[in-house]
Amino acid sequence: MSTELPNPIRPAFTVPTDDGHVIVNIGPSHPATHGTIQIVAELDGERVVRTDVHCGYLHRGFEKECESHTWHNLIPYVDRLNYCSALINNFAYCDTVETLMGIEITPRCRYLRTLLAEYSRLADHLTCIAASLMELGAMTAFLYLVTIRDYIYEHLADVTGARVTYSYGRIGGLANDLPPGWLERLGQILEQYEDFAGRVHGLMDRNRIFIDRMRDVGVLTPADAVNWGYTGPILRSTGVPRDLRKDTPYLAYAELDFEVPVGIKGDNYDRYFVRMREMDESVHMIHQLMEMLPDGPVTVDDRRCVLPEKQLVYTEIESLINHFKLIIDGPQVPAGECYVAHESANGELGFYIVSDGTGTPWKLHCRAPSFVHMCGVHRMLDGYQLADIVPTFGSINMIGGECDR
Repeated sequence: MSTELPNPIRPAFTVPTDDGHVIVNIGPSHPATHGTIQIVAELDGERVVRTDVHCGYLHRGFEKECESHTWHNLIPYVDRLNYCSALINNFAYCDTVETLMGIEITPRCRYLRTLLAEYSRLADHLTCIAASLMELGAMTAFLYLVTIRDYIYEHLADVTGARVTYSYGRIGGLANDLPPGWLERLGQILEQYEDFAGRVHGLMDRNRIFIDRMRDVGVLTPADAVNWGYTGPILRSTGVPRDLRKDTPYLAYAELDFEVPVGIKGDNYDRYFVRMREMDESVHMIHQLMEMLPDGPVTVDDRRCVLPEKQLVYTEIESLINHFKLIIDGPQVPAGECYVAHESANGELGFYIVSDGTGTPWKLHCRAPSFVHMCGVHRMLDGYQLADIVPTFGSINMIGGECDR
């Protein structure tokens, strides 16, 4: 009986295809590979002949862990998926559970979730572009973008109480309403963003060094993007105008006026420019939402999922029991299954949940864009230069938390 193991579909390279070629490991200790990514590359001099990309293992066991916790207790776990825009994760997960429970959130919550989702998209794109520019040596542009991102982080901490992983969403609403003066500070930050983003455009858009490193590098065709399951800015950079906010509107997006920026060639420069334009569109939407934001509660009045007010817990036995049951047993989600997807900063973020009618999920699966995108990274690396790996990988904006499996 043979003891040989079957060959995997895409094995790590053990021998080069040519005597003059060498096999090198790039990452996971390389600072541009996020601590978990390993790129096994075959090189012909400085040219990348082929690559085998391994997304690594974070060992969180997120999806399996969800089966042992109540529907409410999972909210901090989803924060850790894309920690650059955790609020979008919050709202997508809560929306999925609310859909299965038949809950319609309040008007103020709907507009506020939309506003905060776009605010998070802005922070995420700022982080991605700033890090990519820094890896190319554009330190001034990096500092401009990170300055605005830090203003946003501090501002979100004012409303959520946390700096990165917010746990602000709730099944049926939000943890709390906006504090006094929050919208005024938001207007100031958006005005500062316009100034700093204009400076970055002036520094980078027609910079010969930047264009030489980005234009016609890491090209992805529309067919390859679709076949490999790409969504978000990477797909749109190829010219495909796919955006869930337009194609299958949710929250308040159907009421907003905004465009879907697309690229031409699907190269690194297009991915940079699509994200820069998306930030402008997010700011445009936030301005609209600030005008449209209605008064009223941010949480539904539904005892199946919302904790009663503390004062009632202290004075009414019914509220005390309700509070106890929600904390210990969790919300009782009707038996069934549901898939809901939101347009995250990286693409389609979807949650597929299966409930058996109890307070904990029977199964939960997350359609995380970064994990899907890692499957086709080699299409953007093979055939280019070794030095192109860093800017190309940076333009993908891989977030390790989403690759947890």
